[in-house]
Amino acid sequence: MAQVTNRRLAMTLFSSDMCPYCHIARIVLAEKGISYEAVNIDLNNPPEDLRDLNPYNQVPTLVDRDLVLYDYRVIVEYLDERFPHPPLMPVDPVSRARNRLMLHRIERDWYKMVDTILAGGKEVESARKELRDSLVGASPIFDQKPFFMSDEFTLMDAALAPMLWRLPQFGIELPAVAKPLINYAERMFKRGSFQASLTEGERELRQSA
Repeated sequence: MAQVTNRRLAMTLFSSDMCPYCHIARIVLAEKGISYEAVNIDLNNPPEDLRDLNPYNQVPTLVDRDLVLYDYRVIVEYLDERFPHPPLMPVDPVSRARNRLMLHRIERDWYKMVDTILAGGKEVESARKELRDSLVGASPIFDQKPFFMSDEFTLMDAALAPMLWRLPQFGIELPAVAKPLINYAERMFKRGSFQASLTEGERELRQSA
């Protein structure tokens, strides 16, 4: 693969098509209408470019001219600040802090279990049940607003959609009582930005489900 320094004419995202955190970044890029080059990474054999850019050798990694960012939270907040339209975070500090706290809770309460499921091992079944039960319990919240606790699409929706898209991959089927969450997920999946963000591998997750 050519060195990034020889082709850094536009924004570049090092990404993996099965990584939900990469998917979050791609949704934000699509929502903002940002042109970028996607470099799909085999995480079992990462290229020297990635090793040189990111000391953790992980994705997503975003390169914007001379700026290199990693950790999906840092990436998506940078994108929202650099490309302010449409805004995906509130303008006022109090509301921004509340949204950041909710994003933290989504990661701690739900993505922690996602990571356990993806890692495999003896804790998968308990993590699968805990995630399913937690989502079902939170389902009524999704009936209150067209988006997650908001009248507009936000970074919280960008974080939730990849997880919900992967539920069949995790072996999780939501029951009828979770209809508000099921309806919310379908609305997110139909968004143009979500459809544009999907890789071939991610599309196959639902086609094979």
